[in-house]
Order: sequence, then C-alpha cells, then structure tokens
Amino acid sequence: MKQEKQQKKQLKQEERQQKEQRRQEKHSKKQARRQSRKKDIRWDRLDNTAHLFPVIAGEDMSNVYRISVTLTEEIQPEQLQKALDIVLPQMDGFNLRLRQGVFWYYFEENGKPAPRVRKEKDFPCRYIRQNKNSSYLFRVSYYKCRINLEVFHVLTDGMGGINFLKELTYQYLRLVHPALRKQLGDHLSGDTSLNREDSFLRNYKKSHKNSYKSKKAYLVKGEKLPRGEFGVMHGYVDISALKEVCRGYGVSINEYLVALFAWSVYQEYMHGMPGKKPIRIAVPVNLRPYFDSITTKNFFVMVSAEFHPEKENYTFEEVVQHIHESLGSQINKEHLEEILSYNVSNEKVLVARAVPLFLKNLAIRYVYTTAALANTSTVTNIGNIHVEDSYRDYIQMFYAYLAMSKGQDIKGTICSYQDTLCFTFSSVLKDAVLQKAFFRKMAEDGLDVRIESNGVYYE
Repeated sequence: MKQEKQQKKQLKQEERQQKEQRRQEKHSKKQARRQSRKKDIRWDRLDNTAHLFPVIAGEDMSNVYRISVTLTEEIQPEQLQKALDIVLPQMDGFNLRLRQGVFWYYFEENGKPAPRVRKEKDFPCRYIRQNKNSSYLFRVSYYKCRINLEVFHVLTDGMGGINFLKELTYQYLRLVHPALRKQLGDHLSGDTSLNREDSFLRNYKKSHKNSYKSKKAYLVKGEKLPRGEFGVMHGYVDISALKEVCRGYGVSINEYLVALFAWSVYQEYMHGMPGKKPIRIAVPVNLRPYFDSITTKNFFVMVSAEFHPEKENYTFEEVVQHIHESLGSQINKEHLEEILSYNVSNEKVLVARAVPLFLKNLAIRYVYTTAALANTSTVTNIGNIHVEDSYRDYIQMFYAYLAMSKGQDIKGTICSYQDTLCFTFSSVLKDAVLQKAFFRKMAEDGLDVRIESNGVYYE
C-alpha cells in the first residue's frame, strides 16, 4: 500500500515536471518567434526630399497626390481588393509605415493586411490618417470605370506612383479576364521597378551653392470653396495638334503649358498690368533620365519658371519666350546636379543630424514656408504613360492631380496616354476664371479642348 502511494506521488511529480518542461518549451518557441520577427522587420531611411513631408502634412496641406486610370469597363471591387492583396506584398516601397525616431523619421515594414479598397465618396487628396488606414501611406478607391491611387508624398513621387498603379491595374485585369492570365502568366511586369536606392545620395557631389529663389512671388488669392471641397477640371487635347501649336511658338509642350498657366494668372489676376512680384511657377523635374536611375523612392528637384511683368500688356508670345528662357537655363544636368547636391548637403551636416527631431521640424517648417511663398503655383508633368500592349485595349486614360500647399490654392498637372494629353487643374478657389482663360487661349490657338470637372463649379 505504501509502495503504491509512493509510485502515485512519483507519477504526479513526473507529470508536473513534464508540464513545466512543455511550458518552458512553448515559452522558448514564442520568444524565438518574437526575436525572429524583430530580425525580419525591414526598416529604411527616408530619401532627401521625403524628410519634408511628415513635418508639414496635415488636414489643410495633405501632401497627397492622386494618379487615376480609367478602364473600358466598370470596376469590380472584390477583384480590385484581391489584386491589391496580391500586389502589395511584392512592392516593398508601398508595404511600409512611417515611424518617428529621436533624430529622424524612418520607414518600417508594415506587414498588415492591405488597406480596404473603397468606393469613392469624398473629395480627392485628403490627408491620410495612418491609424485609420492600417498604418499604410496610400489608399485605393474606385468609381465606375476608374481606379484611384492616392499617395502620401513621403513614400514616392509620381513616377513611383505610376509604377505601383500600373502593376495593380495589370493584376486586376488578369483577375477579371482569365484569358490574360493564361496568356501572360501571373507575375510582375518586366518594366516594373522594385529598386529602392536613394539616388540623391548616390549622385551627391560636394556643393553648397543655393540656387533657389527666395523673393516672394505673386500669389493667386480669392474666395475659397467650402472647407473640405476640392475642385478638379480636366482639359483633353490631341497630342499631335498640340505639338504643331508648340512648334509655331518654338517651345516644348511643357514650356507652352507652363507659359499658358503664367499667362492666365497675368491676364485674370494681374489684368495685364505691371507687378512688384514675379509670377513664378514651380516645376518638378524627374531626375531619373539625367542620372540613370530606376529608383521607386522620390527623385526629383524643383526649378522655377519666372515671368516678371514690368510693363503693361505683354503678348502671349513674349510670356512664352520668358518661360522658355527661364526653364531652358535651369533644366540641364549640371544645374540639376547643383540643386540635388545643395539639398543633400543640408541633410549631411553632422551638427544638424544630432539635433532632436522636434527642433529639426521647426527649422524645416521655416525653410519650407519661405520656399513655398516664393512660388505662385506648381505645374508638374507626369509625362506620357506607356502600358504593355496586351493591356492597352482595356485602358482608356490616365490623369493625375496635386493637393494644395501653402500659398498655392490652384495647381496644374500634365499627364498623357497614347495620343491624348490631359491638363488637370486642382483648386480650392471658388472662381474658375484662371481655368477658363487657360482653355480659352488653347482654343484660340486652334486646339480642340474637351473639358470635364468634378462638379463643384456647377451652379
């Protein structure tokens, strides 16, 4: 009897030991998984331009841009969500969240399920609240035949956005049309870049020359739309006809359209009179072609097209010539390299790198405000978007637009696809006189312009 009790006691003790051993093994595995996850999490530095955007972004200045594609058929939201779920894990440059360190902001791999695709119901380019967007820095929406990609500029510029939107569109079309998947397979396009190089740092050369304009520019002011509203107006023109008009003026398409913008400000707001302040249009320049880069990070600098009306009644030909000379003197590799290097040199100052982030933010805001008020507006050229031949029949058009920024209540974006160019105005101004003057001058130059808007100007 006594022996049986001892055996039972020994068995219970062994069971307790085994249970404790299993508990310890389970705990060790859990710890190992945690450590593994910590090691596997990617992190990345922000590029030189990206440091600005988290500092100045907010509800009134979202620093969000939109690129949209219109298809030949209505969007199937379930398939669009599925396409995003498939593509996002393959695109490291979008699978990120923003973190705040002691000295700098930085990126960290997100890893959460993709944000939900939603039917468009709000005005474009709203501020992206990360805590309501699974920590992602972009959103995808749809409306009828259109897919919208909105991106917080900290992630990438327009070229990086197009890179992602095209791949998302390709994947969506393969899901909706199985014949395409059978024909093409189910992998990323060979033209899609996954490169995450910081091309600013790679092309930096020691330089401290500041070529930015600091003198205040003429600002377009007027009654604003109700808070939260956002006006969009597209003008579509045939590219071959537009080239013919530009040849007549002896300028490029970009120079002609920027000059048209400056001319419209001069006519409608300055009424053809002299002014103390210049009309200065900020023009982002994609640096990739100049420095042999395929990065999906931001890689652009700003130049300024300037026209200073010092007398009355300049002709459009005179304004075009001013813009042509202004841009021509700046858009060359040597000058762009100077701007790039100046920007990077500020970041590389060791003393500044040791300053806590909240103090850096104050300095960045001050510098940004000075630079912002030195420009009347911004006109950006996304360029001609090419798609693979197999998808061309399903895609009608691409277009893009920008959010507002300090002192700039109206902006322009140029985007073209196949034989059509779209110039898009985005504005928070109630009056559309500038847009009307712009398209009216196009018509006077013999161009057939088709105009669309999002309805805020309808009465």
